[in-house]
Amino acid sequence: MAKLSIMLISVFTITIHHLWIPGVLSATYTIVNKCDQTVWPGILSNSDSAQLSTTGFTLQKGESKTITVPSSWGGRFWGRTHCTQDSTGKFSCVTGDCGSGKLECAGGGAAPPATLAEFKLNGYGGLDFYDVSLVDGYNLPLMVVPQGGTGGNCTKTGCEVDLNGACPSELKVTSTDGKENVACKSACEAFREPQYCCSGAYATPDKCTPSSYSQLFKSACPRAYSYAYDDSTSTFTCAGADYMITFCPSPKTRYHRLPFLAVSLFFLNQGHFRPNIFYKTVQNKRLISLHGFAFFMLPKNLFRQLFGVSNFLAMHLCGCLIILSTTSTDSCAIFNEMS
Repeated sequence: MAKLSIMLISVFTITIHHLWIPGVLSATYTIVNKCDQTVWPGILSNSDSAQLSTTGFTLQKGESKTITVPSSWGGRFWGRTHCTQDSTGKFSCVTGDCGSGKLECAGGGAAPPATLAEFKLNGYGGLDFYDVSLVDGYNLPLMVVPQGGTGGNCTKTGCEVDLNGACPSELKVTSTDGKENVACKSACEAFREPQYCCSGAYATPDKCTPSSYSQLFKSACPRAYSYAYDDSTSTFTCAGADYMITFCPSPKTRYHRLPFLAVSLFFLNQGHFRPNIFYKTVQNKRLISLHGFAFFMLPKNLFRQLFGVSNFLAMHLCGCLIILSTTSTDSCAIFNEMS
């Protein structure tokens, strides 16, 4: 009897221990639409994971949906926009279309450009690995926030900024009537060149480096993947978490382009000044920038009174002053003095 009791206690202990192993239990995803428009989320499981019971659905403005996924599930979520159904019943979307012809994607992936939330649950060390990727381009702001997880790198990630209005003309995707910018292609998708796609002779991290276009994405969304080898600042891990995926987490966070400087020139041949700070020269003007995109002009007279600098253009970027200087003064030095 005593031996049987010990055996039962052992089995019970093993069972409880198993239930608390990070990643063993199923996880829940809550998908929220805070956009000013309807979003049609799509879901694609990895090849080693079973497809979920739903692979596509509709979220009106302000709606949410909770989905339970099995342990060790891997896959991606994205938002489809500007979707319609024709007279034959065929369903299609201007951005993020999965090619199924139906609301359910049924194993179809997102046609680029599309902002992706990627997951691998219960991976190496029992951890969940997740990221938000702009490698295939951008169509919607998207944020992933872990709920109740643990770990030193268990934090939110994503892209809160609306990049569509600021997308360089060569990367823009417009609505069917041409009146609205609805997505922004990656340079790989737009140009199909190895240096942008990290393919061919550029298929290794030492050969494939950030381009001016990927740096545009990275500057706006520093935690999101901007190109194929952007791992060090873009992959996050949690143990035992559920996840909230929000489209348009901050609907009013938009990038307003400078009227006198196109974004494509703004980031052309951009170099690193120090981590997360960039500088470049465009038409004899020195530019300093931090993460973010909302630009506002600072009156020249006010700036001259404050800093004693003449012949310049100045901007206010996400709370930080930056300078476009037409003088020989080193704007990097000015920026350091201002910091």
